[in-house]
Amino acid sequence: MKLHFLFCVAAAALVAVCGEEEESEGARLLVAKHIHNKYLVENMDVIVKYTVYNTGSAAALEVEITDNSFDPDNFAHVSGELSARIDRVPPNTNVTHTVVVRPRKAGYFNFTSAEVLYRRKDDAPRLQVAASSEPGLAYFTSYKEYDKKFSSHVIDWAAFAVMTLPSLAIPFALWFSSKRKYEKLSKGTKKH
Repeated sequence: MKLHFLFCVAAAALVAVCGEEEESEGARLLVAKHIHNKYLVENMDVIVKYTVYNTGSAAALEVEITDNSFDPDNFAHVSGELSARIDRVPPNTNVTHTVVVRPRKAGYFNFTSAEVLYRRKDDAPRLQVAASSEPGLAYFTSYKEYDKKFSSHVIDWAAFAVMTLPSLAIPFALWFSSKRKYEKLSKGTKKH
């Protein structure tokens, strides 16, 4: 009975080692999804960058990145493809793909992961499935709030200048008129 148990343990270890060797051969992709905006604002472009790293020993083939998290009701597609295809990612290299979307309304949004399908080797019978990282929950501020905080406020400064003009102009006018009277008096006394 003990011999049978030891044989089973040895067979399981052999299968695990062989399985690891098979898994270590071929492509292994790590996919990162990043939001490149410092401020997320409604009706302003949001840059989403997908970076595909191949840490495997062979090229990844037929790589397809699909991101279904940007609902057309909430986002307008500006540029790039939400379903991208990369023919080949060589070993120990990375490839990037960029998409630009524009949120239609303010509020919270959960950035979920993108799905990635690829072939680990040329002769792989099935596609490998992977998921990108998830940037997580983000808040899109309204354009009105953003503009209030970050605009140059030219109209506000012009209104401020117009309102402060009387408080500066009246004392200047009084000083200037008294200066002219004093200069007239001093010119009249110098002639004699």
